[in-house]
Amino acid sequence: MKRVYLDNAATTPLDPAVVQEMTNVMQNYYGNPSAIHALGREVRTLVEKARKTVATLLNASPSEVFFTSGGTEADNTAIRCGIAAYGIKHAITSTIEHHAVEHTLNMLLKDGVIDKLSFVNIDEKGNVDYAHLEELLQNNERSFVSLMHANNELGTLTDMEKVGDLCEKYNAIYHADTVQTMGHYQHDVRKLKAHFIVCAAHKLHGPKGVGFLYVNNSIKIPPMIYGGAQERNMRGGTENVYGIVGLAKALEIAYAEMEQHQNHVQGLKDYMKQQLIAEIPGISFNGETDADKSLYTVLNVSFPEMEMADMLLFNLDINGICASGGSACSSGSNIGSHVLNGIKADPNRPAVRFSFSKYTTKEEIDYTLEKVKMVVKQNALA
Repeated sequence: MKRVYLDNAATTPLDPAVVQEMTNVMQNYYGNPSAIHALGREVRTLVEKARKTVATLLNASPSEVFFTSGGTEADNTAIRCGIAAYGIKHAITSTIEHHAVEHTLNMLLKDGVIDKLSFVNIDEKGNVDYAHLEELLQNNERSFVSLMHANNELGTLTDMEKVGDLCEKYNAIYHADTVQTMGHYQHDVRKLKAHFIVCAAHKLHGPKGVGFLYVNNSIKIPPMIYGGAQERNMRGGTENVYGIVGLAKALEIAYAEMEQHQNHVQGLKDYMKQQLIAEIPGISFNGETDADKSLYTVLNVSFPEMEMADMLLFNLDINGICASGGSACSSGSNIGSHVLNGIKADPNRPAVRFSFSKYTTKEEIDYTLEKVKMVVKQNALA
């Protein structure tokens, strides 16, 4: 059976060039990068070369880049350590952030580390209300703002420069969750005014289990993980050398081929959207879908009410379509997607997130459309 992978927002396949780079390190470099002997020093050189590559692409200093186990650790470090370092008691976020942010902030509130957690208003497409954000920032204490660049379920983009300007105006610390957009857009940290941005390599055809945290050199934070002097005393634990090298290679490729991939993927997204509108009556979309307002790799589709709506993803899977999604919760018995709940999506309409990559083809989209139409027709309400 043909299988089509349209869940690239969850993870992406490894680029063969990344595999080759990592394999070389696995086979030929085994020293501990903290060791002072020759084998250790040559591995340390690989780590620092990767750090310099990442920093150059971000227009950052290598001293501002810290390697982590992925986006979740990077988000946690930014939030927990940023708040602790400056004794911040007020945090601002939204109701549709990734759980790595939402759960972390809720736990800090529960534990009394912060006294107040405010949620900026968002509209039915997931757009941030910047006027309300400014209202929340207008207080007598320094705030910590955590907002994602692109929503991982909807694709809706937040204007990082606008948020950064507001945070600068009110002396707030700004953490931008850039997990979904790293490698898909160019991030110039000298223009963004973000104190923290993050990366998970597996979202851009790199390996799982590695990422980085950018920390602007204007602020200082303590480590979250203790146990060694690695990462300039910022993260204890022997570095994941293979992963770090793979991350740098993946990001390098992403920047070099970015315009080409944007054009290819945006074309597929637009085509799929148009075909769905033409072929399935009552179809709609969650979040923004226009090119200038939406992450080009994500299309969240809201299907008409149907029989066995909760089986939609399973039925797509058995027809060879790998996607993800869910629905807003319709009762207290099911949790549903907190993102769709946050934008007050119709709980009776099943939603599917299709997400694309540079490896996705038009033939795969056509195959998917054929199977989607079949499944929807089979499960249509009488």
